[in-house]
Amino acid sequence: MSLDALKNDLPDYAKDLKLNLSSLARETDLDDQKKWGTFLASAHAVGEPKTLAALSAAAEEVLSPEAVAAAKAASAIMGMNNVYYRFLHLSKNKEYGSLPAKLRMNVIANPGVDKGDFELWSLAVSAINGCGLCIDSHEAELRKHGLTAAQIQTAVRIAATVNAVAHVVAAEN
Repeated sequence: MSLDALKNDLPDYAKDLKLNLSSLARETDLDDQKKWGTFLASAHAVGEPKTLAALSAAAEEVLSPEAVAAAKAASAIMGMNNVYYRFLHLSKNKEYGSLPAKLRMNVIANPGVDKGDFELWSLAVSAINGCGLCIDSHEAELRKHGLTAAQIQTAVRIAATVNAVAHVVAAEN
């Protein structure tokens, strides 16, 4: 499935989502690797098959195999971390935060792509998964890597749009 086919599959009531997909695909605040890696990581995070197929095809036209693997890895590791760190953040018992996580997270240290790109994809997935602790952590790292507020916001706009598109597609099928 292509990006155009995905947009065409959206019902009329989701016209804004169609328009957002189009404008975000043309977005220039992020270079192509950052932008399409964000699309791919977000699509993997939501996991809806048609959305994932369309955005994977579009991303794989632009991204290197290493970037494709890293975007998927960002989604995978944040799928775990967002649950764990959201629990730490929301739990009234702060003792859990003093315990070692004892979860492997090696890909964060060596993602196989630019660390800033991986952090951006991790932030997008964290926004989808609703982990405030992870959002704050990745946003701070992105600022250290020189990303602007506009660039970070663009990644979150992509995540928000991909999430909404996936929910509409799932509801309509």
